[in-house]
Amino acid sequence: MENATLLTVRDHLRFAVSRFRAADLFHGHGATSAIDEAAFLVLEALHLPVEDINPWLDARLMADERARLLSLIEARVATRKPAAYLLNKTYLQSAPFYVDERVIVPRSYIAELLFRNDVVGGAGALIPQPEEIGSVLDLCTGSGCLAVLATRAFPNARVDAVDLSADALAVARRNIEDYGLSDRISLHQGDLFAPLKGRRYDLIITNPPYVDAETMAMLPPEFQAEPAMALAGGDDGFDVVRRILADAPAHLNEGGGLVCEIGTDRATLEAGYPDTAFLWLDSEDSEGEVFWLGAEQLKAR
Repeated sequence: MENATLLTVRDHLRFAVSRFRAADLFHGHGATSAIDEAAFLVLEALHLPVEDINPWLDARLMADERARLLSLIEARVATRKPAAYLLNKTYLQSAPFYVDERVIVPRSYIAELLFRNDVVGGAGALIPQPEEIGSVLDLCTGSGCLAVLATRAFPNARVDAVDLSADALAVARRNIEDYGLSDRISLHQGDLFAPLKGRRYDLIITNPPYVDAETMAMLPPEFQAEPAMALAGGDDGFDVVRRILADAPAHLNEGGGLVCEIGTDRATLEAGYPDTAFLWLDSEDSEGEVFWLGAEQLKAR
């Protein structure tokens, strides 16, 4: 597809935003608006740094670059697949990860929290000495992105990463190998804690399926492109979360803790556990969607 009136990065960004808005696309996979997703698509497709499009806006593009961009823009509209799938790339904490339709597009708030000094490494933080964390479990690892980031946050830790999906673990393996972390991250296929044979950890992190049945039935096409098993959490969204809370105490070392993302229905979870003092960890873009429970709190429930 060729269009002689679109010559610069600015031209293609404007065109993409117009097409995305006219098509009423949904943006929630690493970008929250048509402008953000269009900028990501343009920069990533041109192999440019994705942090800031402004230095490149007036750059004129080669014919093959223009054709590639127009093809991707039209594919985003026609397929309703998130740009991350079309480009096989997404970023968390500025770290690039391979993704495809075998995994959800990673967007966990836990990625930010691992590098917040009020959570890890700062004075008075939940984990004040990250170098003392020797073992981390990433449940429902998907693409393996949180497992990879955990090795950065906890430099002396070995990480076990678990997923029920063999397809997801194939994507995780690719990312782990891309980062040269096969010696620090071990992958396990199975249902939550089942493949771990009683192992205990200093820290468990998890972004499990937590979408309730009513919401699953109304998901826009962008979310329907993702594996349903990575999203669906049962009637109220908390089937998997409840199982994690029940079994986590047997897999935490003394002084350890659980960090779990649960979406926006905090009230339902708290109503089901009225005697549990969840500590909610707010991020830049979320409030009441990620909780911390220490090993002693979990055992006392």
